[in-house]
Amino acid sequence: MLGLTTFSDVSIIVQFLIALIGLGVAIDYSLLLVSRWREERAHGRSNEEAVIVAMKTAGHAVMASGVTVAISLLALLIVPVPALRSMGIAGMLIPLVSVSVVLTLLPALLSSIGPRVDYPRIRHEGTASRGWSAWARLIVRHRFVATTVAVVMLALLIIPVSNLKIGPGSSLASVAQSGPRYDALQTLEDGGVGAGVLTPVEVLVPARDAEAAAEAARHVDGVQLAVIGTTHDDQAVVDVLPTDATLDSDAAKVVDDIRAAVDPAVTGDAGITGIGPAIEDYFTAVYDKFPYVLLLIGLITFLLLVRTFRSVLLAVKAVLLNLISLAAVFGAIVFFWQLGHGADAIFNVAPTGAINFWLPVVIFAFLFGLSMDYEVFILARMREEYDRTGDTNLAVITGIGRTGRLVTSAALILFFAFSALATSPGTDVKVLGTALGVGILIDATIVRALLVPALVSLFARWNWWLPTWLARVLFVEPSPLAPSATAPPADAEKVSA
Repeated sequence: MLGLTTFSDVSIIVQFLIALIGLGVAIDYSLLLVSRWREERAHGRSNEEAVIVAMKTAGHAVMASGVTVAISLLALLIVPVPALRSMGIAGMLIPLVSVSVVLTLLPALLSSIGPRVDYPRIRHEGTASRGWSAWARLIVRHRFVATTVAVVMLALLIIPVSNLKIGPGSSLASVAQSGPRYDALQTLEDGGVGAGVLTPVEVLVPARDAEAAAEAARHVDGVQLAVIGTTHDDQAVVDVLPTDATLDSDAAKVVDDIRAAVDPAVTGDAGITGIGPAIEDYFTAVYDKFPYVLLLIGLITFLLLVRTFRSVLLAVKAVLLNLISLAAVFGAIVFFWQLGHGADAIFNVAPTGAINFWLPVVIFAFLFGLSMDYEVFILARMREEYDRTGDTNLAVITGIGRTGRLVTSAALILFFAFSALATSPGTDVKVLGTALGVGILIDATIVRALLVPALVSLFARWNWWLPTWLARVLFVEPSPLAPSATAPPADAEKVSA
């Protein structure tokens, strides 16, 4: 990033992202590889053999996870906003550098001094976690109930998304509660002047058309006043005061009405600026094209996951669950920050009224990739166990038993890193930190520890299907539809022993 600063501007937020997300991601990847290395040694393999097996299994999952995170950050590189692009470059460097270190330096250290530094051995990796294995058996037995509970919980979190507003990220209530500016605003409002005076829309028109433009703007619904301001040479500025402050995507719609009314009244084009027009321009530049970016990232991620899991259904399910998890996160931040249910009590910040322009894109880019890490960790182990036993329920129990503790530890590490980010004095950084932290917790608990194993058990043999033609395109072994496993879920009890 230091090299990038020599020829490009870099957002100040990048330093927080690298320090905190970089720390969490690097530890997550290291945990996966070290845990598998310890497990193989506990099974009697030599140190060198344990390193090789760990690299073939956990190393493959780390590579897939890192590439997935990097791909998700393409969303920030495509949008035409320099600050977001710098965050995207920093975000891509985080997993790529972490993967490089974990797949080169870490195995070298394990093969040389690993046995000596693996002390004291407080926990033995020879057997799967009894607690997580018992949890997985419970989900397998009650897969329909588990699926229903998870879906209801996610639905409740998603509901507030319908109120999402995007803007500068500050409502009038959150800007100030006292002081001369606040008192002046109260005086204006008491006198019948709306809060739109704080966000005027400035229209640049030819001087000869200034009066006609002002008259046209006055007749727009939601406009309280339009006057001719500065005039210079043959250009004039018409100051249009909306009735309400244009601080979010909903309130800024009056800008379109002003533009539509003024354009026919002037010769040539009318230039419009102000906070409201800035919101409109930002939406046009970023969010109008974002669905296509999302589709591209989803497609690339799907193909990568198909190759990793050798399964169509698991890849589709991973992408869809990630999007559902993201919707739940946005619902949570709307409820907490925008609507203010808890923000004042915990952070002493009034309801923001809107989520800042850049936050939804950044939250999506980082969480889409980081959340997929845990999906890859869990499903890669399930795929491995299914290839070994041919039993889906056994694969679910062993996969969760082996990765549940790991995913929980990794999620807590990232959560505390994001909690540190939320202590920043800036409200926008607080929103980012809490969104990423809550997103990791939602993903590691409701989605990965409850919904994922329930769905894998529910879809049974269909989880592992990969048609021959697609396998040939992706250069992997095909996975034809295997016969349905006959062993009932209760037979998997013996696995944790």
